Amino acid sequence: MTNSPNPIIVGAGHYRYQVQVGWEQLPTGWSFVEVAGVATDSADRVYVFNRGMHPVIVFDRDGRFIASWGEGLFQRPHGIAIGPDDAVYCTDDLGHVVHKFTIEGKLLETLGTPGKASETGAVGFDYRTVRQAGPPFNLPTNVAFAPDGSLFISDGYGNARVHHFSVGGKLLASWGAPGEGPGQFNVPHGIAVDRQSRVYVADRENSRVQIFTRDGELLGIWTDVARPMQVFVGPEGQVFVAEVGWRAGRFPWQTPPPGEVPAARVSIFDSEGQLLVRWGGEGDPCAPGEFFAPHDLAMDSRGDLYVGEVVMSAGGKRGEVPASCHALQKFVRVDA
Repeated sequence: MTNSPNPIIVGAGHYRYQVQVGWEQLPTGWSFVEVAGVATDSADRVYVFNRGMHPVIVFDRDGRFIASWGEGLFQRPHGIAIGPDDAVYCTDDLGHVVHKFTIEGKLLETLGTPGKASETGAVGFDYRTVRQAGPPFNLPTNVAFAPDGSLFISDGYGNARVHHFSVGGKLLASWGAPGEGPGQFNVPHGIAVDRQSRVYVADRENSRVQIFTRDGELLGIWTDVARPMQVFVGPEGQVFVAEVGWRAGRFPWQTPPPGEVPAARVSIFDSEGQLLVRWGGEGDPCAPGEFFAPHDLAMDSRGDLYVGEVVMSAGGKRGEVPASCHALQKFVRVDA
């Protein structure tokens, strides 16, 4: 692990973080390729869901390697979440399923039918072709937990729904439809639930976060975001948003909006949607503290942040950034 003699500080005020360069201690010869998801458990172990040869890599909070698992189980890793009981939920978008594991990687349960997408009219990842909302799942994306332990799942690239499951995995309700209107979705990509059971959905291709009751009633819409990938609710009710912006990860048919367009960044809002602080989107996207394609973010018990990026899918494979561009960064909370 290396740190600059001149610490790199991002954020402002109550939300200041030091970039911890070289935090993760991967075994020799290993690579994330890119990090689709990151999550922390009750012991502050960090689970990195990546698209390399070892899909789930576990570290302690100091970056020391603990274990890996999941080899051969996923068609394409997408999202990861740790339940109240420390069970690990992994979303496999191309597999059209969500798997539940023990922390050691033993498969406990699978939601959805592996390899079978629901009928929504979708053609591949083209969200424009979704004609109707469907049952679980068609390219699902992420999982979040309500205070009672029930699950909310965003679904996804090939659907336009949020699904609510019981603790035991029974489908309780679904809501959403394709489109740009209130309560509709164009790629519900990220999801979080706060202590009041409000459900926050990163409606990526509509560039907004929509907030619902646990029963699907729309409460509000936040638009001060640029193609949000994921949302995370902190212990003080603040809402962290990973935004890919308009300089990376666009579909072939997309063009940026006119004027100066935001690049990738992380933003923190209060529970009413007021921006508290944001950073990123300036200069070299591979520089420490900057972003190219932030895809997921998580927080440990000390308030430190972990941000995973899909650098290759979002443009690295086209040469927009080198393969050495960071796929995971740790931001250590600095006391105000």
